[in-house]
Amino acid sequence: MTIASQKDPGFLDALLDDGRPLIMLTGVGLLLSGLFAIFLSARREFLPHDIAYLGFNAPHLCGLADCRIVRFMFHDRVAFGGTLIAIATLYLWLAALPLRQGARWAWRALAVSGVVGFLSFLAYLGYGYLDSWHGMATLALLPCFVLGLVRTRALARLPQSFWLNTVAGRAASPSLRAGRWCLLATAAGMIAAGSTILVVGMTHVFVPQDLAFIGLSRSQLDAVTPHLVPLIAHDRAGFGGGLLTAGLLVGFCAAYATPSRAFSQAVVVAGLAGFGCAIVVHYVEGYTVVSHVAPALAGGFLFLTAVTLEALGVRRASLQPAAA
Repeated sequence: MTIASQKDPGFLDALLDDGRPLIMLTGVGLLLSGLFAIFLSARREFLPHDIAYLGFNAPHLCGLADCRIVRFMFHDRVAFGGTLIAIATLYLWLAALPLRQGARWAWRALAVSGVVGFLSFLAYLGYGYLDSWHGMATLALLPCFVLGLVRTRALARLPQSFWLNTVAGRAASPSLRAGRWCLLATAAGMIAAGSTILVVGMTHVFVPQDLAFIGLSRSQLDAVTPHLVPLIAHDRAGFGGGLLTAGLLVGFCAAYATPSRAFSQAVVVAGLAGFGCAIVVHYVEGYTVVSHVAPALAGGFLFLTAVTLEALGVRRASLQPAAA
């Protein structure tokens, strides 16, 4: 028998392992991208290619309309950063636990959300602004993610069942079952909102509340520079695509994940990042029109209800053997 046998992996095979490190690397890349988007927004800075496209920087644009154009743009970018952090958190959890355990639903959650997330980049065809940095990041992460899916496909061997219909789900406490239904409803709201924002970003770009907050009409914005609205549309569509992707992930998790402390923690982190950024930035930037903020507040309340009920149910179940 030779030293190099079929069971002796090469260096690259050892690094890639079963593919989960590639999924985790994708998650880390999304996490860093989300943090970077929030960091730049907090510093009131545009990216170099944004400045080149517009022809001026954020301080110059801030001199118009009492800086409301800039505040509106950064409110979208912070919200987008929050969705990236949420997606990254769930990717890391899916790769670390359910996928390692062979859950077929976890692989499908990654596949479906990945297809939607990466394809949402093509939304730029609707408004004509090709974000070169966004494009390079997508091209860098896509091969890593696809190769991760290919290599982890062999892990996805265990059949999936809607958790609430399983023996454990039917026997679960009322609070745990109620929490799961609330989490499913949260996911449905995220999917609906993300799809709407994505389509609006590709078409009309603004809703009436947006223009009322900015204080300028669409024609006045076009007069600043013809490139301004396409750049805003890019931000809107990006946030919509991120929210839709996160909603799909939450939906898969709510439907199939087995309750556990790690699952509760991952969902809490993802939800606080997504809903927290989306809600807090509206108040930081002063965009507090009730009809505009209400859906996010309602979604955040439903999410907090879901994770609270789930955490109580998991804790109650963990204490039962000790009580017995």
